[in-house]
Amino acid sequence: MRWNKLYALKSYMRSSLWVVPFFALVLQQAFFRAVLVFEQWTEWVPLWPLETEGTVAAMQAIISLALSFIVFTFGSLLVAIQIASGQLTPRIIATTLLRDNVIRFTVGLFIFTLLFAIGAISRVSTSAPSPIMWISGILGVLSLAAFLYFIDYSARLLRPVSIIHRVAEQGFAVIEAVYPGRLSDVDEQPQPDQPREKPGSVVLHVGSSDIVLAVDVKALTIQAHRADGVIELAARVGDFVSYGQPLFRLYGGAKEIPAKDLRASVVFGRERTIEQDPTFAFRVIVDIATKALSKAINDPTTAVLAIDQLQRLLRSVGARELRNEYVRDAQGRLRVVFPTPNWEDFVQLTCREIRIYGAENLQIARRLHAMIDDLEAVLPESRKGSLSIERNLLDQTIDKVYLLPEDAALAHIADTQGLGGSPKA
Repeated sequence: MRWNKLYALKSYMRSSLWVVPFFALVLQQAFFRAVLVFEQWTEWVPLWPLETEGTVAAMQAIISLALSFIVFTFGSLLVAIQIASGQLTPRIIATTLLRDNVIRFTVGLFIFTLLFAIGAISRVSTSAPSPIMWISGILGVLSLAAFLYFIDYSARLLRPVSIIHRVAEQGFAVIEAVYPGRLSDVDEQPQPDQPREKPGSVVLHVGSSDIVLAVDVKALTIQAHRADGVIELAARVGDFVSYGQPLFRLYGGAKEIPAKDLRASVVFGRERTIEQDPTFAFRVIVDIATKALSKAINDPTTAVLAIDQLQRLLRSVGARELRNEYVRDAQGRLRVVFPTPNWEDFVQLTCREIRIYGAENLQIARRLHAMIDDLEAVLPESRKGSLSIERNLLDQTIDKVYLLPEDAALAHIADTQGLGGSPKA
């Protein structure tokens, strides 16, 4: 299986709710038969306190509970997805809710318990071994405990602060993977050996028009090294590529690489994912903030919580080397040009929309000021130019939208809580 197909399969498996329950079904069948074999091989039989009628009633109760838990879980999950996507953003469905292992394994436990109890009750009339009854009872108790925990967990999970924090943590992982190096003391400059000449050939996209989800840069580097050429990606992760649009530009010996081998290094999909897209975590959190700032929802405090996490992410990005779009081989020769977001991309994505939609709110104006102050205090000098631009734009917007000078003066004060925190001396 080619890399792009395998990657797409893994991504689908991680974001599919049915996978764990399906494997729970298979595991239950194997485990049930293993218990029967164990009963035949050993003379040890734990005492079961119930008679046949009591056993049937107990198994029926476990089956009813497990079935009710499954119906309630899926029903409440569908409602939760609708509410969360409407009040936060639809992007959290695939990135957070469907990938949550607590939800997936809880449903898997319910399926396992239901099928095991059905198998146990079908053998009561044939003097079913008591280990099966004990295991069914234990599974029933575990399912009840898991259901009670799941209710509490779901209530906590669907809070905006929990969703935003989860997305931010995924963003940190991607940032560390895409930008592993720390920022040096010198300003970042484009490397001098970037291809300037006309490409020897151009590979076009021939699949369905979709978004670039991931790229196997390591495989492209090996191919370019073997061909003694340079491969340049015409689109970066997160870009929409239509049919017939340039996908690769090949220089030197790289033009001899088969187009199918190059296309196998790129994964496409209908919706952006976080795995290799460092700006998508920012995009999701900004969407949550702007949705909260809409007149229909009018929840600036949620937007303040979003800015808290955006500040953390910008701190991480600002302290990292962002020039890794030029990938070299072991001999230090340029082999792959892989476009990645720069510092200005991250800053503008973080500040612009929130400022436009929320500068008229005192909480947002003051929290944005506090975020910029903090970043300017901790990041290197080379990062402060973009931050200064955003500060000037924020000040101009505040002076324009506030009619009363007292309100404008208050909005210019940095406040890490938005409104209510004491300004720093």
